[in-house]
Amino acid sequence: MLLQGKNAVIYGAGGSLGGAVARAFAAAGAQVFLSGLHEHNVRETAESIIAAGGNASQAVVDALDKRAVDQHMESVVRQAGSVDISFNAIGWRDVQNMPLTEMEPDDFLRPLNVAMTTQFLTGTAAGRVMKQQQSGVILSLTATPGGIGYPMTGGFGPACCAVEGFSRNFASEMGQYGVRVVNIRSAGSPDSRPFMEAMAADQEMGTWFLNKLKDDTMLKALPAMEDIANVAVFLASPMAGKITGVTIDVTAGTTTGINYRIADIPLVSA
Repeated sequence: MLLQGKNAVIYGAGGSLGGAVARAFAAAGAQVFLSGLHEHNVRETAESIIAAGGNASQAVVDALDKRAVDQHMESVVRQAGSVDISFNAIGWRDVQNMPLTEMEPDDFLRPLNVAMTTQFLTGTAAGRVMKQQQSGVILSLTATPGGIGYPMTGGFGPACCAVEGFSRNFASEMGQYGVRVVNIRSAGSPDSRPFMEAMAADQEMGTWFLNKLKDDTMLKALPAMEDIANVAVFLASPMAGKITGVTIDVTAGTTTGINYRIADIPLVSA
């Protein structure tokens, strides 16, 4: 197994994507330390991992609270002896589907503040441990607006760009200690909780929106949560040992900016 003997800390493990990555890490052999704000959701993830034969423990941690993050990291080190992987997938409390010209400053700035605060706190907490170990992998997660202009995403789009920039800069500092820092850029996953809830609330609009997202991609498909989780496992493993300081794009080709209506363009013969 790719992550046999590794210890992984996951923030936001009660969310749909955070849970999917946690289960994939455990299935690959890692001991996973799950955390989140809502005990019930984190416990569900832990129970599903244990039921599948994995090794998981859980804790309630506010990933926007430096003291809480540091204390949890210290407890993991005491229990496991090392921290080999850190992955942050907490929600950014963003407001979308509204033009920037009509958005309140607080709604625009909130995802920027949340994203950068939590990435800094959790990344540096792991980094301090990994510097001493001379090894480790710190993973973060963004979405399509990190790589291409995308309307109606409010502060979420700039927050994605900020996280990707932080990941690059952090990697440039941590590489000398044998620590890799990599960001994963995802497109929306139709099987994730937000998409499932949107579909349940308005199936017609949800179907239209999903088809629009698919049409924006080269592959005319969207990545499932399993696709994102598989990439996270690979990046956390020795197989990706020379990958750092970059964003790995898993948007099915959206962020290349290709004209997705290329099939409508008449071919010109030579």
